[in-house]
Amino acid sequence: MTTSIVVGLDGDGSGMRALDFAKKLAKGMGTCELILVYVIEWSPYSFQTAEENAVRHKRREEEIEAALERVVTPSVAALKKDGFSARGIVRHGDVADLLNKVAEDEGADQIVVARSSEGGFVKRVFGTATANLVMHATVPVTVVG
Repeated sequence: MTTSIVVGLDGDGSGMRALDFAKKLAKGMGTCELILVYVIEWSPYSFQTAEENAVRHKRREEEIEAALERVVTPSVAALKKDGFSARGIVRHGDVADLLNKVAEDEGADQIVVARSSEGGFVKRVFGTATANLVMHATVPVTVVG
C-alpha cells in the first residue's frame, strides 16, 4: 500500500527542514509519495480596483509559474534524483485550508510543515497558518522546528 505525505514548502530554509524530515519519514514507510505543496497567499475578499481585477488572472498565473520554477520543480527533481516518488502542487488561497484540502483530496496520511520561517512573507503566513492547520487538519500534522 502506498502512503503519501503532504509537505508544505515556503521557498525558505524552513520549508527545506520540513522536506528533510518528510524524507526521513518516507524512507521508513516503504512505498511513499511526497506531495510538495506551495501555497501563495490569496484572499478572495481583498478589495481590488477595476484595473487590478482586469489583470488578476494573469498575475495568478505568473505567480504559479514563478513558484513552480523557483521552488517546486527543483525540489521535485532533487527528490526523484534521490529515488523518491514525488510531485508538486501550487495553489492560491489560505495556507492552512489548502494544505488540509490537498491532503484530503490526495488521501494523504500526514502533513509536514515548518513551525517558523526565515522570510517575511512566510513568517506572516506560516505562524498563524501552522497553528490553524494543527487545530483543524483532518490528518495528522507534524510540525518541524
